[in-house]
Amino acid sequence: MVIDRRAALKARHRRAILDAAKTLIDDGGAVRFSVDQLAERADVSRRTIFNHFASIDDVVTTACTEVLGVVIDSFRAQVSAVPAGTGSRAAMFATVASALRATDVPSTIAFLWRALGGFGADDPRPQQIFQATFSRTTADLARELADRNADRDPLEAELLVSSLMHGTEVIAHRWIAATGAATDDAARELWRDLLDRLIDNIRTGY
Repeated sequence: MVIDRRAALKARHRRAILDAAKTLIDDGGAVRFSVDQLAERADVSRRTIFNHFASIDDVVTTACTEVLGVVIDSFRAQVSAVPAGTGSRAAMFATVASALRATDVPSTIAFLWRALGGFGADDPRPQQIFQATFSRTTADLARELADRNADRDPLEAELLVSSLMHGTEVIAHRWIAATGAATDDAARELWRDLLDRLIDNIRTGY
């Protein structure tokens, strides 16, 4: 019982820290907020923050990964009616591609852009966090796909997801450069075009 209470308290603290980070981001703090600001907003001590996370960048990366996790949620929705372990390689690809198409990725990218305060040549941190966010989400989604298709080589799931997610990161940069991370109709139409090109290129190869 004591262990359960400790685990519950630890989980509450971690959740409070991540929620506080998202609030600071929404308030316009980007990644520039301090440990003291985060501790005050989460109502925890500085030590508690570092008991859960290695750094502020780790907090922000984890918060951003949760936001990008909507892709994984879409994937789960896509496969919920499909029996596990029956997918061909083509079916696996189609499911992940459908999840990307079904997800409001532009809004997610816009949040990440705001969270990171844009990309500047004088500060590599935002770019590093952006890449780490996609890498974590890629690893999580690859595990989900491998678990759903346990009869196939897990490497297939990893390669498939890596191709699509890293490609999504590439077109995200192109989309941001063209739209300034706007989410109006024209920007969303551009995103759909870029995503279609990505999926078609990976599906057909070179």
